[in-house]
Amino acid sequence: MTSGLENQTQSKGFAGLRVLALESRRAPEMAKLITVYGGEPVAAPSMREVPLESNTEALSFARTLADGGFDMVIFLTGVGTRALTRVVETLYPLEQFVAQLRKIDVVARGPKPVAVLKELGVPIGLVVPEPNTWRDLLRALDDKRESLPLDGRRVAVQEYGVSNPELVAGLTARGARVTQVAVYEWALPEDTGPLRAAILSITRSEIDVALFTTSVQVTHLLQVAASMKLDEPVRRAFSRILVGSIGPTTSERLRELGLDPDIEPSHPKMGLLVNETAERAVALLKQKRNQPQL
Repeated sequence: MTSGLENQTQSKGFAGLRVLALESRRAPEMAKLITVYGGEPVAAPSMREVPLESNTEALSFARTLADGGFDMVIFLTGVGTRALTRVVETLYPLEQFVAQLRKIDVVARGPKPVAVLKELGVPIGLVVPEPNTWRDLLRALDDKRESLPLDGRRVAVQEYGVSNPELVAGLTARGARVTQVAVYEWALPEDTGPLRAAILSITRSEIDVALFTTSVQVTHLLQVAASMKLDEPVRRAFSRILVGSIGPTTSERLRELGLDPDIEPSHPKMGLLVNETAERAVALLKQKRNQPQL
């Protein structure tokens, strides 16, 4: 099945390309935008909101922190820091949470958790420099080992949606007693039928463009593909699919999972992602598909 890409290079917009959208809450709006810009939308909602009371590890973290059970907390993401704060607030006043954090060492992986912690009034003992990877985090802690030791200390690591085993292993190797604090605001949808159908379409070369508006969509797409034993075929298929990413955080997750983004909008907004991808989709996709396959 082909999309007539060869005859569309001079066309405006998506020019009939099949565009996968994994958006959930704003799925109708995104599908309409894709249609307006000349694409054929393939809607596959990939997320649903999880109630705060389901965040059992985060609730356990809140109780342990209140009891003085941690020496250090490492905040990895801004959205996860906010989510964790909301969970904690179901048990304790915000002022108490902030007061407990003020008593221990706080590490922030990059500008987004830094911004949230500053809003809360939490002092930050270490800000991990760019590009804020787990390797940079461990390196920064090594450089600060005198003032921020790890050996024998109780360290909580705020995670959001996915664990980082390399980071946990690195902290453990340095003597830390690590507690992983998984914070989930999103789970798979109750009905994964559309997502599964989209995965089959990907493996059948029936998708031309894929648009990601959050890193969770990337994780869930490959998670469901793996459950269908199709993760490797999906990865291979993406060598011929134009990948649009809403911004740096989503792009980082795509690269971590081996799905390199081809385009980011000038600002991280859904409308701009669709618009700017549509403007360049035909030419970029032709270029990508003409590259020699490894």
